[in-house]
Amino acid sequence: MTRLRFSTAREVFDTFPSAGKVIATKPAADHPLAFLRRLAQGPAPTEAIGFAAYLLPRREAVWWAAQTLRAMQPGAAGADEGLVAAESWVRDPRDETRRAALAVADAGDPARPGTWAAFAAGYSGGSMVEGHAVPCPPDLTAKMARIAVLTALGRLTGREHQTALRNCVEACIRLADDDGKTS
Repeated sequence: MTRLRFSTAREVFDTFPSAGKVIATKPAADHPLAFLRRLAQGPAPTEAIGFAAYLLPRREAVWWAAQTLRAMQPGAAGADEGLVAAESWVRDPRDETRRAALAVADAGDPARPGTWAAFAAGYSGGSMVEGHAVPCPPDLTAKMARIAVLTALGRLTGREHQTALRNCVEACIRLADDDGKTS
């Protein structure tokens, strides 16, 4: 069964206008996964990372970011508290684990990709501020997941970078379309 919420790429941009600020390629009436592949093969392939983050539902976007970070930094990922907190929330998406991820992110190093994954989990819903009803904007998880993945990609060069980017896109496709219909 597909996890896609959108039938066209344009619907993603209509739902999340902030996507248009980080993705210069204009959306089309393409199937979202076909558009994602086109972005990955286009002149600015990192735009595919932003589109992937907006395309996936919040929990899947956090899981996608966490798994791609693990793949890109296999030795260091175990020590990344933010990454562990994000994965904990995906496995147990209660408000308590969301708030714990947000606390880890707030205390984390912004240079670490896992900090941004924890922010993605922490801003996945509920209130942004403990004790006050300040709802999380619906696009904040996507923004944070995008930053997490791009931060990790920015540490790679050459062939490693290209391979990791391709793997990120394929991971998104597998998460979004588990019934195999990609167009």
